[in-house]
Amino acid sequence: MSTMQRTQRVSQMTSTLVLVRHGQSEWNKKNLFTGWRDPDLTDKGLIEARWAGRVLRDERIKFEVAFTSMLRRAQNTLEIILSELNQDAVPRFKDKALNERDYGSLSGLDKDEAKKRFGEDLVHIWRRSYDIPPPGGESLKDTAARVIPYYQAHVKPYIEAGKNVIIVAHGNSLRALIMHIEHLTGEEILRRELATAAPIVYRMSQTGEVEGRRDLVPSDGRDDGMG
Repeated sequence: MSTMQRTQRVSQMTSTLVLVRHGQSEWNKKNLFTGWRDPDLTDKGLIEARWAGRVLRDERIKFEVAFTSMLRRAQNTLEIILSELNQDAVPRFKDKALNERDYGSLSGLDKDEAKKRFGEDLVHIWRRSYDIPPPGGESLKDTAARVIPYYQAHVKPYIEAGKNVIIVAHGNSLRALIMHIEHLTGEEILRRELATAAPIVYRMSQTGEVEGRRDLVPSDGRDDGMG
């Protein structure tokens, strides 16, 4: 096999994986811990989702399959993106395994209210530790325990087949996945910020290894870390 033939064969075995956190939700705007609660997108969130679709349209990626959570802020972001791409026929799969981290007793509280109720030090530990969950909720480690097996069983086979995949989910479910595919430690992933509706574009090998990454981040993107 010639060098050119080997290069062509390698290029045929790569696929694109795009990860997108949903646009701003009503509870993001109010600075509330959201988790598995199901608020919809704000007007700003709708605009952010359209922006994500338009920048991905410039990438000229043809998706074969899409995945999202059971929460409407993620589902609606995905629908807007695919509409902007004129790819409405792409098959969608929805699963609670891709839901946001469950914040348990923190759900529905803003940061100040949570600090008054539980103490500032405890709230900081629950938000920023890898394996200490809030009462009745999940840690990032717990979230990874459901996200990663789902990815391995349902998403990775498409990547191994050379298909282009988009996943629209949540700050912490995506952190768990990024930690896995980029081989990061729990400490390293906690430092990773994910702006709302800011696509992360990976070039993936046939074995599911990351060969390249580009972050398409808007100038006003920020990570509130609360769902």
